[in-house]
Amino acid sequence: MDWTTLFQTVLPYLPARYAGDIVSILTFLIAAAALAMRFWKPPAAGSRLALLYKIVSSLAQSKGWNTNAYQPDAKALMIPAEASRTIEAAKLGLDPASTHPKAGAPPKPTA
Repeated sequence: MDWTTLFQTVLPYLPARYAGDIVSILTFLIAAAALAMRFWKPPAAGSRLALLYKIVSSLAQSKGWNTNAYQPDAKALMIPAEASRTIEAAKLGLDPASTHPKAGAPPKPTA
């Protein structure tokens, strides 16, 4: 079930003044989380803040194209835009597929 469907199902049962307050509070929390993600440097993978970072990231709806390039458990291969990721990964001895910022895991060495 999608969160919007759930929200639309529950909203009619709430009094109007509470429903407006809930919508305002949720909107504020999502915007505050998005602002925090803009300035918060991702913590190290083993840090106690990594879980909090992932929660704030999901609240800020940072997924897909909106995901930060650096995550607590992954590091992107930062190369110039005109350079080939395959060539640069080969120079470093890394698997090109694992060097993408959205790969979700640290870059892996080639076998």
